[in-house]
Amino acid sequence: MQLTQKETDLLKDLKSQEKLCVDKYTKYASSALDPQLKELFTSISNIEQQHLNTISQIESGNQPSAQSGAKQTVNTSFSSNYGMGDTPDKQADCYLCSDLLADEKHVSSVYDTCIFEFKDTAVRDALNHIQKEEQQHGKMIYDYMSTNNMYS
Repeated sequence: MQLTQKETDLLKDLKSQEKLCVDKYTKYASSALDPQLKELFTSISNIEQQHLNTISQIESGNQPSAQSGAKQTVNTSFSSNYGMGDTPDKQADCYLCSDLLADEKHVSSVYDTCIFEFKDTAVRDALNHIQKEEQQHGKMIYDYMSTNNMYS
């Protein structure tokens, strides 16, 4: 598969975004205080790594393989570990969630633009699939925050 210069540049940007996501989710998983949040961040980090692998595969000129992350299951049944009041632990975990939710919003919008810029249908489909997963990540973070009285 031959990529245009614009497609190559967009892939570099996506690759750096995905690398940042992997790094942040990994770091935040070790920083999170709630075990549910640690598990959520670790699971999403693994999916983000698959996204990075898919982008690298496309960047190498190869057709994307099976849908990224499709086999990953993430526990999204959260129990409330934080009440209505603020505690230092809740504030710390809320910060991590808020930061990653902002990242997911940004990354999803970057994919939205990129999808329209690629001529190869398989690449567009792969990017679209990844974008949907990024949106699901945002929804999972929102659900956790909502369950734990962090989102108003």
